[in-house]
Amino acid sequence: MTRTALTALLSHWRRHKLQLATLLTGLALATALWSGVQAINAEARRSYDRAAATLGQDVLDRLTAPEGVTLDQFVALRRAGWQVSPVIEGRIRAGGTPLRILGIDPLTAPPQAGLTALAGDDDIIGDFLSTPGLLLVAPETAAQIGDADLPPTRIAPDVAPGTAVTDLATARRLLERQRLSYLLVASDQPLGLPPLSDIAELDRRTPDESTDLSELTDSFHLNLTAFGLLSFAVGLFIVQSAIGLAFEQRRQSFRTLRALGLSLRRLMVLLTAELAVFALLAGIAGLALGYGIAAALLPGVAGTLRGLYGASVAGTLAFDPAWAAAGLGITLAGTALAGAQALWRVARMPLLAPAQPRAWAMASARTLTAQAGGAVALLLTSAVLVWVGEGLIAAFACLGALLLGAALALPPLLIGALRIARPLARGPVGEWLLADGRQQVPALSLALMALLLALSANVGVGTMVGSFRTTFTAWLDQRLAAELYVTAPDEAAAARVRAAGDELADAVVPIWSVDVDLRGRPGRVYGIADDPLYRDNWPILEALPEVWDRVAAGTGAIVNEQLFRGTDMTLGAPLRLADGWEVPVVGVYSDYGNPAPQAMIGSDALSRRYPDVPRLRFAVRTDPDQAAEVAAQLRERARLPEQGVVNQSEVKALSLRVFEQTFLVTGALNVLTLGVAGIAVLTSLLTLSGLRLPQLAPLWALGMRPRTLAALEVARTCLLALLTWALSLPVGLALAWVLLAKVNVEAFGWRLPMHLFPVQWIGLAGAALLAAGLACLWPAIRLTRLPPSRLLRVFAHDR
Repeated sequence: MTRTALTALLSHWRRHKLQLATLLTGLALATALWSGVQAINAEARRSYDRAAATLGQDVLDRLTAPEGVTLDQFVALRRAGWQVSPVIEGRIRAGGTPLRILGIDPLTAPPQAGLTALAGDDDIIGDFLSTPGLLLVAPETAAQIGDADLPPTRIAPDVAPGTAVTDLATARRLLERQRLSYLLVASDQPLGLPPLSDIAELDRRTPDESTDLSELTDSFHLNLTAFGLLSFAVGLFIVQSAIGLAFEQRRQSFRTLRALGLSLRRLMVLLTAELAVFALLAGIAGLALGYGIAAALLPGVAGTLRGLYGASVAGTLAFDPAWAAAGLGITLAGTALAGAQALWRVARMPLLAPAQPRAWAMASARTLTAQAGGAVALLLTSAVLVWVGEGLIAAFACLGALLLGAALALPPLLIGALRIARPLARGPVGEWLLADGRQQVPALSLALMALLLALSANVGVGTMVGSFRTTFTAWLDQRLAAELYVTAPDEAAAARVRAAGDELADAVVPIWSVDVDLRGRPGRVYGIADDPLYRDNWPILEALPEVWDRVAAGTGAIVNEQLFRGTDMTLGAPLRLADGWEVPVVGVYSDYGNPAPQAMIGSDALSRRYPDVPRLRFAVRTDPDQAAEVAAQLRERARLPEQGVVNQSEVKALSLRVFEQTFLVTGALNVLTLGVAGIAVLTSLLTLSGLRLPQLAPLWALGMRPRTLAALEVARTCLLALLTWALSLPVGLALAWVLLAKVNVEAFGWRLPMHLFPVQWIGLAGAALLAAGLACLWPAIRLTRLPPSRLLRVFAHDR
């Protein structure tokens, strides 16, 4: 009996190949977008782990100083018995690619430093320590730097992407730096060591106090995961629509099998197994497609993480069974969720239930009322979370309730809008079109919900990105007020820059800083000159009276928005800048794109606390028309390398390129989600095209040509898409507000003003109409090719 029942159930799919293709396509697309995002996240986290393991940054303490560690301090500690190892760290550009240089001493490096490439090979050690040196790099890094003018490279798979490990002397030469960045402290130290404070004035930091890339970028990956989950939900709408229609069309088969003696339990097992097999087949195809999507998007993600956080992520994708298994798991779970309602109906179906298909395409008034009630409850939940929720999870829960509530509210709102538009109809055909649209809303509700979610996400994310771009551009104009920015390799060159700048430029303003702990987090304090460069241009968000006078006098500090919001500061609150030195916070400035806390105070006040910190960077004010000539003179007189003097326009162009790269992945996911929604509309129309004949045949019998009927079908679909777009606008704007006011603040620590972009909305309306038009094109063409006998056959049935 089981074999017979299984044959009968599968025969439906042989007769309805389009439904099977719809079901498998929906599952494959949903799995592809979700697994693609998870593959990207897994590759990024693998890169973070490699970066953390390089030099034992995840397990070894460090000794640091604001102005850097001297060789004398290192020698003194080693003579006192401390097991420490020197490190020089910095960044250069190699072949147009940013490259992080780590200079080490392999003879004193602790075992936990993870330098397996140097272990047990005297030849490598010899090349590493000799001139011209040796760079240990990851395979992808070696391919990126190519033929750059650098020492020879050797592949070391355990080195993080974008990083080169080399000898101290080679690192000094490449970075043009003398002082050490920090000292690594071995885990095992001899007994009876003298206290650190008796030997050198250095700060000891544990790995927990250092910046953890995986924690720093959690918000970004949570955003990606949320987008993947949204795309997965949009794909499930296709699946649920196909499963619901297939189960409704097989009600007669279910009744017959039950009447022949098949138990309800065995029927449920067979239906569940059928869905599980389809989920596995579609899941495997979706994993392959997701791998391709992830491989295409990963370079953009790597650029985003490098631009936002300075994190180096491999640009190539490795297959990981973990995310593949997770992708199949969520495919099975999604299929179970999409088919739960249909299975529940089968389980509760009486044995002698009518064999006629129920009006699957029509939702009852009771169902619509319950759906509207659920929508109201979810929207109220979203509103409550806005006001009382805290943290990133609460912010995303607010977004989820908002989008799901809006999706559930869509069918009742569409039906209401079509009823309101009834007086605008002209003639019986117009009235029929609106009435037919109301009738078809429940049948297309899942596809239209998917379209609403995709359009809302596009409006919301587009508004967020546009607001960020507008604000970021204006912010760059304020922050990059100087015409030239100069970096000297050492203090002698810095003195030459000051001497030449006093003669060639209007003003030479030093830019210098020290690394300190700010409210328990590694941060940086800048010493700023009392100059119009800051007073007239710096982007202040909040401030107490006479803010710049107090900063210049050293009696107050201004902090970036990340520090202010992240630690719940208030203006006037004390801020510790060094041992025994606290000043009140007198202002807050915007600092977009920087995840670390910062503070600024008068240069003289900071110099008294840190007199030995070198000042190697400068902002040079000059006539913009003379900037190129002044830059050339500075390079010549101060004997600076080409990259030592940078024009403001070059810095701004680079910043804007980083910005555009940052949101490249978001834009791609937006397009993919909208494409999946269009496929949802297409598959719904294709599967329902056969059920539409009873509504269309009477119009044909009254004299309307098939071509006219096809045009009305296109008009109806486009009308529903246009109404869905109109309803998506408030949902998308609410989504944008939550992203800017809640998610952005929780994830990055800054809040952006919200700008509106009506032109973008009009373009999105065109995209919605295009998607709907393309989706209904093939069903409309099929309608024009129907033979009259097929339409006449409708009148032979009692329905």
